[in-house]
Amino acid sequence: MNTAGHSEATAHRGLELTPFRGLRYDPDRVGSLAAVTSPPYDVVVRPDGLHHLEAADPHNIVRLILPQAATPSARNEQAADTLRRWLSEGVLTTDPEPGLYVYEQRDGDGMLQRGIIGALRVSDPAEQVVLPHEDVMPHIVADRAALMRATSANLEPLLLTYRGDDATAATADLIERTAEQPPLLATTTEDGFHHRLWSVTSPGDLAAIQTGLGRHQALIADGHHRWATYRRLRTEHPSPSPWDHGLVLLIDTARYPLRVRAIHRLLHDLPVGEAVAALEGRFRVRRLEVPLPEALDALAGAAGTGNAFLLAGDGAFHLVDRPDPGLLARTIPADRPEAWRTLDATVLHATLLEHVWRIPEDSPAHIAYIHDTAATVEKAERDGGTAVLMHPVREEVVRDLARQGVTMPRKSTSFGPKPATGLVLRALDL
Repeated sequence: MNTAGHSEATAHRGLELTPFRGLRYDPDRVGSLAAVTSPPYDVVVRPDGLHHLEAADPHNIVRLILPQAATPSARNEQAADTLRRWLSEGVLTTDPEPGLYVYEQRDGDGMLQRGIIGALRVSDPAEQVVLPHEDVMPHIVADRAALMRATSANLEPLLLTYRGDDATAATADLIERTAEQPPLLATTTEDGFHHRLWSVTSPGDLAAIQTGLGRHQALIADGHHRWATYRRLRTEHPSPSPWDHGLVLLIDTARYPLRVRAIHRLLHDLPVGEAVAALEGRFRVRRLEVPLPEALDALAGAAGTGNAFLLAGDGAFHLVDRPDPGLLARTIPADRPEAWRTLDATVLHATLLEHVWRIPEDSPAHIAYIHDTAATVEKAERDGGTAVLMHPVREEVVRDLARQGVTMPRKSTSFGPKPATGLVLRALDL
């Protein structure tokens, strides 16, 4: 987001993007670049998606971002050993000189996204340089921190957005010019996305990018837990150190608007029948015997007039809307902006999870967060739990709350498309 005209533009340093020597797969040492990539760690549906990726190629990046072993320490040690082995075998190689990377994603529906990957200075929230919009779960931050310590690497870039203006016109032009050149790599992943990557190493080009971005702030679109991890690890290492920076992808959403989707919940130990029964007299519930696309259309219609959710897990869908105003008044904190108090995610967490269903939101044993809609429904039906399908929040609401310093409930939004993991990594000790 642009800070021009805002008081913080003069009070704080802006985005500081630093070149780095990218760590990339040697295409001659792997079956295909597509076969070694993965979605971000928190998008991989476990265990099915994890097993699928592991089977795709023995060098799939999922072995680093989601290592499998009996204990957390064993998992992290395994990831570190795997990374060292791949480096020694030449499966992963370091680019010869530091650079920033232009990254392009394109799908078959005409969606095009381009941005810059670099090492961003890790800043404190008070600086208002990088704006979070969601709370984080401490156990996930601890898990990611342990993995980063063990591997001494940023294994996947966060997705950050800014609003381009005249100050970043040179950066925008550079991205477009670069995309006309032969890329370092090009691949098409099984989700149909085409990916291309270029390096930018010219001192003049790097300076132009850094100058333009230096007047801006960014919104975390995806990667709140990893940003919190960057901040934690920075405090553990005396500055200056490589831990002062973290790997990010910056997208100018004035030029390339992101898609905003919902993140759904899977309640492991709550059967749909019990979930619905607990809503009697508190919400309106209607059973829908329709396919998933029609059920989502019904959810979108209901969400246009108030809070609405779609429950699944018993072979049907249950549209939940029209909450009792008195219930909301008793359960939702009154010391937040109206836009926050009326969010579906706020009602879900403060009213449904905490007061109606009494499910702890930060316990992986009770609740999972899944991006894929169909996968959430399938897992609920298979495991006897309840899928809670959400309607996405508008991007303007997210930005407005972030500007006010108000964080949304955890896992409220899914911005995309997300960068593929495995195309470029950042080693902190090379």
